[in-house]
Amino acid sequence: MICYLFSKMRLFTYKPIMMLCAIMLLGMFFNGTFAQDMDINRLDTYFNTLESNDKFMGSVAILKDGKVVYDKQVGYSNLELEQQPDVNTSYGIGSISKVFTAVLIFKAIEEGMLDLDGTIEGYFPSIINSEKITIAQLLSHRSGVFNFTDDKENYLSYHTSHKSPEEMVNIIAQGGSMFEPGDKGGYSNSNYVLLSIILEKVYGQSYAAILWEQLIDPLGLAHTYFGGPMNGNQKESRSYTYDGRWKLMEETDPSIGLGAGGIVSTPSDLLVFADALFTGGLLSKASLSKMKTIRENFGMGLFKIAYNDHVSYGHNGEIDGFIGAMRYFEDDKYGFVVLSNGLNYTLNTITVTMVNALYGKHYDIPDFRVYHPRAKELDAYLGVYSSESFPVKLSITRSGKQLFVQAPGDAKMKMVATAKGEFKYEPAGIAIRFFTENGQLAIIQGGKTHVLTRE
Repeated sequence: MICYLFSKMRLFTYKPIMMLCAIMLLGMFFNGTFAQDMDINRLDTYFNTLESNDKFMGSVAILKDGKVVYDKQVGYSNLELEQQPDVNTSYGIGSISKVFTAVLIFKAIEEGMLDLDGTIEGYFPSIINSEKITIAQLLSHRSGVFNFTDDKENYLSYHTSHKSPEEMVNIIAQGGSMFEPGDKGGYSNSNYVLLSIILEKVYGQSYAAILWEQLIDPLGLAHTYFGGPMNGNQKESRSYTYDGRWKLMEETDPSIGLGAGGIVSTPSDLLVFADALFTGGLLSKASLSKMKTIRENFGMGLFKIAYNDHVSYGHNGEIDGFIGAMRYFEDDKYGFVVLSNGLNYTLNTITVTMVNALYGKHYDIPDFRVYHPRAKELDAYLGVYSSESFPVKLSITRSGKQLFVQAPGDAKMKMVATAKGEFKYEPAGIAIRFFTENGQLAIIQGGKTHVLTRE
């Protein structure tokens, strides 16, 4: 029988990971603890571990009841100059920018400057189906407008150069349509570039000026702005990718992404913005409700991301090596932001850790040690292990230099050696340690340990 693993860890991709029922039973034994207060020291250890193993450079912050209760910076904002980030260091936020743009659109609607159901033909007659496409469909990715960043070869030929709004509209128009407006959802950066240009037309100002007047200045977001070239000083981070070492990334000109991906910010500023949005400081309840309404996985500028019984709204972002996530748990008035300028790890794993930390639940400190056991060395671990207090028997087998663990009726799980006698199965957060002198193994998951004896 197969069970869903990590039902508490769904991202907006909505692709659950699969795992063995026996191991989920193990999780039930180990995770039946009550939530505790957030352990700041443990969270520091977590991010320090990622940093020391070249897995993450960037900044994170956690908000509770309107106050930032945790912030942490690791790595370098400028590796070449060995400059380290601080709480005021800004990062490219990529598609998290879309939340700002959606809010600006709804503010314009509330002011009577735009109609949510109005079509865009008056703004963009060259766009296919513009007479059918509505503002609402752009917001919810139901317009069918081709995503210009999907034409990667062409995109990479111009993305570092300045483009006027007219040039961006021409690029988008040339991509044509993916489907009839309203037929389905299909993520497209083009939608939010067009929304940004609509804002410029109705306000008669640049996107940067609108952003400043409507959101940045009223909220006091001192380190948020529409981006320009990142100059690499301590207050602006450069971005990197990892290929055996950190390598500097090229910068996309902000005129390309506009309000689809061109904003720069900090975790603390983003949490102030999110808190104001969800506590009524920016929009009416009706407008916020429309932003949160999910249809075929898409809201209007927001995604709904559930972690077990905790529901959040937010957005991920990625541009030029900057990778981030913003989450807000409306029921509890909690939130967190992760902004990375160098990621050699999975963002999902980090966000799940942040949720567990936020709600005082257990999470593991990752073990990045690598050990290469000899085949004969593994023979000492083989056998069937059991305990009266453990729900299943575990069979330990090997093939060559590879060790496997298996519960009755389930598939084998490939264990990774971290040290002599120590192994892990990272997808389920399981560690196994062998004690050959006693013929025992300890299986650790969720901060709890069970000892099994070889039969």
